[in-house]
Amino acid sequence: MRENENKTQLAVIGAGPGGYPAAFLAADKGMQVTLIDKEINPGGVCLYRGCIPTKTLLHVAEVIREAREAGSWGVTFSDPQIDIDKIRAWKNRVVQKMTGGLGVLVKQRKIRYIQGEARFIDGHTLDIQTVDGASQKLTFEQAILATGSHPASLPNISVDSPRIMHSAEAMELPDIPKTLLVVGGGYIGLEMGTIYATLGTQVSVVEMMPDILPGGDPDLVRTYSMTARKLFASIMTHTTVSNMEEQADGIKVTFKDKDGNMQDQNYEKVLITIGRKPNSQGLGLENTRIEVDDWGFVKVNPQRQTAEPSVYAIGDVVGGAMLAHKATHEGRGAVESILGSAAAFEPKAIPAVLFTDPEVAWCGLTELEAKESDREVAIAKFPWGASGRASSLGRMDGLTKWIIDPESEAVLGLGLVGPGAGELISEGALAVEMGLKASDLARTIHPHPTLSETLMEAAEVFYGHCAHVYRPKK
Repeated sequence: MRENENKTQLAVIGAGPGGYPAAFLAADKGMQVTLIDKEINPGGVCLYRGCIPTKTLLHVAEVIREAREAGSWGVTFSDPQIDIDKIRAWKNRVVQKMTGGLGVLVKQRKIRYIQGEARFIDGHTLDIQTVDGASQKLTFEQAILATGSHPASLPNISVDSPRIMHSAEAMELPDIPKTLLVVGGGYIGLEMGTIYATLGTQVSVVEMMPDILPGGDPDLVRTYSMTARKLFASIMTHTTVSNMEEQADGIKVTFKDKDGNMQDQNYEKVLITIGRKPNSQGLGLENTRIEVDDWGFVKVNPQRQTAEPSVYAIGDVVGGAMLAHKATHEGRGAVESILGSAAAFEPKAIPAVLFTDPEVAWCGLTELEAKESDREVAIAKFPWGASGRASSLGRMDGLTKWIIDPESEAVLGLGLVGPGAGELISEGALAVEMGLKASDLARTIHPHPTLSETLMEAAEVFYGHCAHVYRPKK
C-alpha cells in the first residue's frame, strides 16, 4: 500500500449526481479526494437507472408519437416497427457513454475511485468493503454522504414475482406486455407509463390521491390530463391497491375506491412507483453523531452539515425535492462550505420537470402553495392556443402560468405544460431566483415565433396588454 492510501482530505460516499460533481469541484479546488461507489464508474441511479435511460426511451416514444400524428399534417408513415432489442441496446449505449466519460474525468482529476460500499466506524474513519471482497480502512478530514434513495414498496403486500417491477426493472425493457398497471401517478410512474403505452402496451394508472401528479398545480395537471387520458387505457384516482395475487397469466390486483368498493382486475405486469426512501441504513451512522428523522432522512443545516461536524450530506438522503439537479447544487455548496466560504443551500426556485407528452414543469411558488399559506398572489396565464409557434407544431395543448406578487410585481413562480416545457422552465427559475419583476419579462425581447414568447406574453397578461389575449377592462 502506497503512503497515505489509507487517508484522504475528502471522502465522498456515493457517486451519483450529487456525489460526483462534489468530488470533481473539490478536486478542481485542490483537495485530495476519494470517491466511493459500488458501480464501476460514477453516475448513480440517475445515469444508470433513472434520468438518462428514462429520457432516452422517452425520446424514442416522442419520435413514434410524431410519426403517428404526422398524418394529420399530410405526411403518412407506415406503422412503426418496434425492435425492442435495438431500443434497449441504444439506451444502454447512451448510459455507457455517459458513465464511461465520467470515469475518464475521475482519472483526469486524479481522484481516487474505490468501487465498493462504505460504513462509518466513527466521525473520521470509514470501513470500505470493495466489490472484489477486500476490506480497507480510510480516514478522512471531511466526508460528504451522497448515498441517494431506493424505490418504496407497497405496505402489507409482499408478492415476490418477476411480473411485479420497480422502475429499474421496467427500464430494462424485458418485453412489451399487453397490459401494465402503474401503481402511483407521480412523475416516475407517468413517464414509464408513457414509454410502455407508446410502445404498444395497454397501460392503466392507479393513484390514491384525488388526481395524478399529487400536489401539482391544478391548471397544469388538468391540461396534461387531457392528453394522458387518451394515451392510457384508464386512470383511476382516489383508489388504492389492497391486494395482489400472482396468477398463471399475470397478477390479479384488488382495488379499493374512496367509497370502499372493491374490484379485481388482471394485468400481465405491474409497475410500482409510489415514491422513494433514503439510503441511510447500514452506513454505521449510529457510530457517529449524525441524526436522522422519523422517515430516515439525514438531518442537515443550510450548509448541508450534519450533527457530526466532519460529515456533510446531500441529495435524496437528506430529503426535500428528490431531484438530480438539486443534489448537484447541494454538493457544490457543501464543498464551498468545507473550503470556508459562507455558502448555504437556500434556493428560491428548484425547477421540476415531468418528461411526459406534453411535458409539465414548475418552479418557485405554486398557486396551490400560495392558497395553503394564505398568501395573496396574482395569476397570469397564456394559453398556447394563442401561440403561433405552438400552432405551427400542431401542439396547442399548452399553458404558461406566472405566479406574481400583486404589490411588488415580483415573479414568485412559473408553471408550464406543453412540448419543451422542461427547456423553458430555466428562464422562470432564473427570474424567481434573481427577484425579477413581471415587467422585466414583458420588456425582454423574445424571438418570434418561439414557445419562449409565451413567457413574455403571460407577463404581458398581468398588465392587461397582451397582443394575443384580449382582456376587456372591468
